Amino acid sequence: MITLYTFGACFGLPDASPFVHKAMALLKIAQLPFTTQVVSPKNLGKAPKGKLPYIEDDGEIIADSSFIRWHIEKKYGYDFDKALSSYERGIAWALEKMLEDNAYWILVQTRWMDDANFANGPAHFFDALPWPVRNMVRSAVRKKVRSNLYGQGLGRYSPSELLAIATRDISAVSVILGDKPYLFGNEPCGADATALAFMEGLLCPHFESPVRRCAESHPNVVAYVERMKNRYFSEV
Repeated sequence: MITLYTFGACFGLPDASPFVHKAMALLKIAQLPFTTQVVSPKNLGKAPKGKLPYIEDDGEIIADSSFIRWHIEKKYGYDFDKALSSYERGIAWALEKMLEDNAYWILVQTRWMDDANFANGPAHFFDALPWPVRNMVRSAVRKKVRSNLYGQGLGRYSPSELLAIATRDISAVSVILGDKPYLFGNEPCGADATALAFMEGLLCPHFESPVRRCAESHPNVVAYVERMKNRYFSEV
């Protein structure tokens, strides 16, 4: 049995992290039975690479959602992109990297740097800490996230510049999807797991932002997320 290590369901999402959400979707698409185990923040440093997700499969540890996908394909013989042409596989990979290396940081910015969204969301990650240190840890982690955003680059942009980038990302997903049920046809591929995780994260009604309103302005993206949720995450 595969064990997937997670942060846990949060904000009405299967997991607070879109990368964990992606890994869950990959396992569900491949129809592999798995259990989940929540990792507490204090134990996160013990995780491989110091982050989630990772899985344990018959004693083997695989960290990072992309490596988890490749493990599934190699060990279980499941080709997520079996119906895709070489050209479509290239587009699918480029789409995934756009979301993981670009849209991810926009999602982090909207949740962590907007004061109202932070108070309504990530601030509660620290509620279990004792009162004397809770606010200090909360402030220190938020400062680190701000530094990471600045180092990555998107933390240097104005709100209007961030929205312009997000608009291009979301529009690209919408155009590639078109009127198809899934990104490349009648059945989901590997990139659908990624698109679901990030589009649902950006659409999450728990957080208010111009980026969310931009995502909501694409009816095909909204319908796509609902379609994927109903197929693979109806229990959430």
